[in-house]
Amino acid sequence: MVLGVVLTLLLSAAPASATPLQGEASSFLGSTLVWNWYASPPGANNGCRPSSAHPYPVVLSEGTFADMYNSFGALAPDLANHGYCVYAFNYGQTIAPSMFDAMGSIPSSAAQLGSFVNQVLAETGASKVDIVGWSQGGMMPRYYIDNLGGASRVARMVALAPSNHGTTLDGIATLISNLGGLGVATWLISPWCTACVQQIQGSSFLNSLNAGGGTVPSVRYVNIETRYDEVVTPYTNAFLSGPNVQNIVLQNQCSVDHSDHLSIPYDTNALQDVVNALGADSANFQPSCASVGPLIGNA
Repeated sequence: MVLGVVLTLLLSAAPASATPLQGEASSFLGSTLVWNWYASPPGANNGCRPSSAHPYPVVLSEGTFADMYNSFGALAPDLANHGYCVYAFNYGQTIAPSMFDAMGSIPSSAAQLGSFVNQVLAETGASKVDIVGWSQGGMMPRYYIDNLGGASRVARMVALAPSNHGTTLDGIATLISNLGGLGVATWLISPWCTACVQQIQGSSFLNSLNAGGGTVPSVRYVNIETRYDEVVTPYTNAFLSGPNVQNIVLQNQCSVDHSDHLSIPYDTNALQDVVNALGADSANFQPSCASVGPLIGNA
């Protein structure tokens, strides 16, 4: 009896084990398996309740052709390990069932985001969410914020290599080519990608989205970008302007960082910037630098 009580006390006092971060290659390969097409990344959608330290749940928003499983195999567990309630979902699927998402019309995807945010707020009792997105997932939520009532439900919009001002046709072609290098034959599904056309620099969609500055005063925007982005081209197309905006170039912090568009969500330097943006939000934050390469990152 006494031994049982002692063991119970010791186990309850022990810190919870950290959820391991997945590597990018393993996440993308794993996402080709049918049972992972709609699976959550580790650390996400676990019914977490926000704490006083982190009152806003974090909603993750994936990139074009990707899904929540392969987009956030490192970021979701990292945020969960830092005490955040993490939620993720798939949006914009035009070929179902499949592992390919974020291809549909961006306004329709933004409406899906709005429905998911409402669900998260209802489940957690929180008043707002923070959104962290990669690529299209860092730009698409701005339509929700600007046009679908999201301004009153979003506290922070943190984006990794967002397509805020779009990309060139070469950038879309490079994304398809690079994903092909990871075994994803995106050329087969690109004709079903309305979002690809909408993300081309100078599109009517982006011109409308960015008219008047493209931000709202009540939301904090942080854009984290790599100088070696070969999809959002030029890389400065990721940035916004305004008093409530911070734009971060990873190489200005860490000269050994050579991440590209695909590897940035698996870049531990970028992940540290995300945690800072959601927490202390120090303008002078300096990550503990690690050497990061293209395509597969270092997480």
